[in-house]
Amino acid sequence: MPIAIPPWLLPILMLFCSNVFMTFAWYGHLKFKESPLPLIVLASWGIAFFE
Repeated sequence: MPIAIPPWLLPILMLFCSNVFMTFAWYGHLKFKESPLPLIVLASWGIAFFE
């Protein structure tokens, strides 16, 4: 039997998952050190804007 998640808890869980994803995406840019930082900042803000 699946566990029912209360409706009031769903937005909190979704925000938590989103923050974890964006944290990994931000630290993942460290792999590409040749990219200029302003470009990385604009790209990450662009992703967050449409999220």
